[in-house]
Amino acid sequence: MSGVEPRTEAGDVLTEVIMRTFRLYGGFLEAAELMTKPVGLTAAWWQVLGAVLREPLPVSGIAREMSLTRQSVQRIADVLVERGLAEYLPNPAHKRAKLFRPTAAGYAAVSGLARAQHAFTNRISAQVDLDDLRTTLKVMERLVEALDADEWSTGDA
Repeated sequence: MSGVEPRTEAGDVLTEVIMRTFRLYGGFLEAAELMTKPVGLTAAWWQVLGAVLREPLPVSGIAREMSLTRQSVQRIADVLVERGLAEYLPNPAHKRAKLFRPTAAGYAAVSGLARAQHAFTNRISAQVDLDDLRTTLKVMERLVEALDADEWSTGDA
């Protein structure tokens, strides 16, 4: 059995974490679709707009931040611009990679989600101990760092 990595308990547990993460993502995505519909957004539009609420970014920066393909973010960004929810700005650091940011209408649409989002997150978080949530966040941040440093994630494998 040469060439096969041995199983470890930690690896098995991480596999279970990954499977639960997929389930959580699906559930959160479904909830996001329900929350965004009344304000004329989709979950994907909310995700892309959410990435630039604090500062404009090029599409490639949004894609990197969210681990999405640049092409998929570009398609969504173009739709958001067409609908008047976002705009492209000149980028002083790069002539061709324009900066992307929400318009006043985009900010308003995201702000319109606040009540539903807070109601949802308050309902779900009320069922989990706050210290457990904080620990989960710390562990997830460490896993993201490990994933970012992994040779498969960087394309060096």
